[in-house]
Amino acid sequence: MTDFLNTPTTLTQHVLQRDGCPLHYWLGGPAERPLLVFMHGATMDHRMFNAQVEALVADYRVLVWDARGHGRSQPIGAGFSLTQCAQDMLAILDEEDVSQAITCGQSLGGYIAQHIYRHAPERVRAMIIIGSTPIAKAYNRLEVWALKASLPLFRLWPYNHFTQTIARSTALTLAVQVYALQAARQINRTDFATIWQAVTLAVDEKGDPTFRIDVPLLLLLHGDKDRAGTIRRDMPLWAKWEKEVTFRVIPNASHNANQDNPEFTNQLIQTFCSDFG
Repeated sequence: MTDFLNTPTTLTQHVLQRDGCPLHYWLGGPAERPLLVFMHGATMDHRMFNAQVEALVADYRVLVWDARGHGRSQPIGAGFSLTQCAQDMLAILDEEDVSQAITCGQSLGGYIAQHIYRHAPERVRAMIIIGSTPIAKAYNRLEVWALKASLPLFRLWPYNHFTQTIARSTALTLAVQVYALQAARQINRTDFATIWQAVTLAVDEKGDPTFRIDVPLLLLLHGDKDRAGTIRRDMPLWAKWEKEVTFRVIPNASHNANQDNPEFTNQLIQTFCSDFG
């Protein structure tokens, strides 16, 4: 059984100072192998991908991080935006002298992965998205309003109860819920509001119909019991837009699908990555 509370010993910790935030990231695996970059969801941290690290680090170079304002990457520094997070990750790749990577993002990490591609498509060899939605899509007015209206409600919600709700709603298994609660409670209420505001800006009524992800493969995954936002509706539709897509539903899994069912997720990722050496 995967330990979600402790960082795998196969990874080495690094810190990069950027815009008032000490960006913590962990790197491991053979230096000559393709690099897989895993980016966690909102309120989570690098440990979200422990099961994937265990399965892949012997055959691939693997990088996980705490996005600014999450985990050990605190204080949050000069604000928080998806573009800023994308630039943070590109700066880490520069620091490690990596020209191109396979990016994998879950939820918030999926938005960041898309923004990395938007700003520097030549740096992305392929992409994996878990439990996220396309930034190119135009959402209806009610959906956008509901998302933006959630922010003042979160400000009023007792924070301890709120973090408990996050843990219960993002995972099915107890071990993952325990991890999710511990990860969420590393973030104070003020920083959460800053992070969530950036998430609400990821979707709007106009979308960007010109934005397409033109990499060799795009693996779209979501849990069969994922109730977050419009993910279960929009990911199958997203799979029809892009040129080369593999779409799969992860059984017995909620929003943190890669943690709820790591065996199924790891098999899909290993098959996907085998095309890249």
